[in-house]
Amino acid sequence: MLSLEETAVRENPSPNSINQMKTYNFELLADYFQLYLQDETAKGDLGEAWTEEACALKLAVVPGIIGVGTARDMTVPLTVEIHESDPGEIPGIWDQINNCSIAITSGKLVVSGCTDYFPTAARIELPPGKYNARIFYGGQNTISSDGLSGNDHYTVALWRA
Repeated sequence: MLSLEETAVRENPSPNSINQMKTYNFELLADYFQLYLQDETAKGDLGEAWTEEACALKLAVVPGIIGVGTARDMTVPLTVEIHESDPGEIPGIWDQINNCSIAITSGKLVVSGCTDYFPTAARIELPPGKYNARIFYGGQNTISSDGLSGNDHYTVALWRA
């Protein structure tokens, strides 16, 4: 499920600049403990990319695809923020932060759970190019002992490289 909120304004790390952003909120099934952000035309998959190190980092990357590891394999909230420039630290209490990049050649970023039906998955239109990504992981210590509930949440900030 996708909702597009009004464009918000957040101060950039530089005190004399303003960083405009668009925010997209999702509730996605993190089946197999992962969410995907990928270029619509990316042809790879993350099967081999989920190494022991990638699992520990909760991040797997192949050309055109970012896999965000999650603390639960349930429906989790994901926010995607599109910034004009590096947003710096996003306010909040974060348990972990990862950085990577992704090339968007098609002009469409697909946002989905691991087992979502690709043709109907949510899409965000972006100008083609290379984007930096900063992934923020919050509420990682709130997972119940049975792994079914928690207040884990994830934010991905993207901006042109």
